[in-house]
Amino acid sequence: MGEKNIDTEMEQEYDFSSARPNQYVVKRRPVSMNLAEEAISYFKQQAQSTGIPYQNLINLYLVQCARERKTLKFT
Repeated sequence: MGEKNIDTEMEQEYDFSSARPNQYVVKRRPVSMNLAEEAISYFKQQAQSTGIPYQNLINLYLVQCARERKTLKFT
């Protein structure tokens, strides 16, 4: 009742010749790292309160540091 058949509405072929790359796609590369338990615990707590997986939070923080050209201050 009122349902449309999606298959009949779809084009057989699409023209992507003028398509542009998605500027919001971030290139990622998997790496293995040894992290301090304190750091992992902190980001896991943040993940619980934000609903964002802790690995994504770590990546977001590192990207922010890179974009802002932050430098470490050793004491």
